Amino acid sequence: MTDLSDYQQVLTPNYGVPSTIIVKGRGCRLYGQNGESYLDLAGGIAVSALGHCHPDIVKTLTEQANRVWHLSNVLANEPAIHLAKALVDATFADRVFFCNSGAEANEAAIKAARKATNELFGKEKYEIICFDESFHGRTIATIAAGGQPKYRKGFGPMPDGFTHIPINRGDILERAVSEKTCAILVEPIQGEGGVRPICPKLFEKIRKHCDRVNAALIVDEVQTGMGRTGKLFAYQHSCITPDILTSAKSLGCGFPIGAMLCREWISEHFVPGTHGSTYGGNPLGTAVAGKALETINQPELLSNVLSRGEQLMQGLNELNERYKLFKTIRGKGLLIGGVLKEDYEGQSGKLTKLTMQEGLMTLAAGPDVHRFAPPLIISESEIDEALTMLAQAYCHFIKQT
Repeated sequence: MTDLSDYQQVLTPNYGVPSTIIVKGRGCRLYGQNGESYLDLAGGIAVSALGHCHPDIVKTLTEQANRVWHLSNVLANEPAIHLAKALVDATFADRVFFCNSGAEANEAAIKAARKATNELFGKEKYEIICFDESFHGRTIATIAAGGQPKYRKGFGPMPDGFTHIPINRGDILERAVSEKTCAILVEPIQGEGGVRPICPKLFEKIRKHCDRVNAALIVDEVQTGMGRTGKLFAYQHSCITPDILTSAKSLGCGFPIGAMLCREWISEHFVPGTHGSTYGGNPLGTAVAGKALETINQPELLSNVLSRGEQLMQGLNELNERYKLFKTIRGKGLLIGGVLKEDYEGQSGKLTKLTMQEGLMTLAAGPDVHRFAPPLIISESEIDEALTMLAQAYCHFIKQT
């Protein structure tokens, strides 16, 4: 049987050392090598929207695996066409480009925005306005776009053309936008940046500024999309229409797939040879994502997201009255984060370890935020169970701090 010493010998150390090896998952639970059980409120970092080994997803994947796995993009396949049509029907988009991850989707969005605005409005239009603490992936372009300098350390020089400003500061945004601005790239809720929602009024201002200078509004919904906030995509809580949207994570419910959705005025500049992806739109990934989209985009499931989110938020607030750990608890639907008080700053990682010891998987969002992103199918009783485990973990945390 393999163990963690084997992991340390053969895998690169960029993820640190895991605490356990998982061998099985069912629903909202994961199981380790020794039979230990964990209730999953991490969801593979907001990926496992339908839990683990959802029977409909397994059936779809198995059936497609018995048909055809891979085709180059000089050929078409039915699952990719069906998924693209379903995404277009469910959103603002006219066209879809498929890839394999959120970072790739954001790379495609950056290229598409620059290509379209450059050809329409001139070569000086290349600047992309991004936000402090944002996260858009780990490629060179996406760490340049991201607002967290720690991810850029050691990888310079960075590509230019990315300007970072504080989130929820309309005055600074107004001064930053110029005729050079080709796009504004924003997450409706910053996930890795601390579960920090964008102010609805600022979202409206971003759209107006994009219209004013002929820039594209790129909405990164890699973490907030596919039902996570109680709508299929978080932008749908507003009256705002993006020009480009990126999706991944829950799009495949654990199977690698990403997508860039865009309006016609963007896509018409993505002519043959402009961009591509060897595995993008492969039959396996698009078949799984098609079934995931069909399953998630149902009133009953989206209603469960809102109900369980309210239950978790209320439970966390009640625990906070007892343990007084958090300055605030924020988020939407089933993407929630507790912001640690000054006395406990920098210790979100310790909290995740303590919850793991109780049999509960949770997340950090930076050093100061305890994050929760469970499967969207989580039940009322499972939330109650999680809150009991959290009470134990928070009690131990207070005693050890």
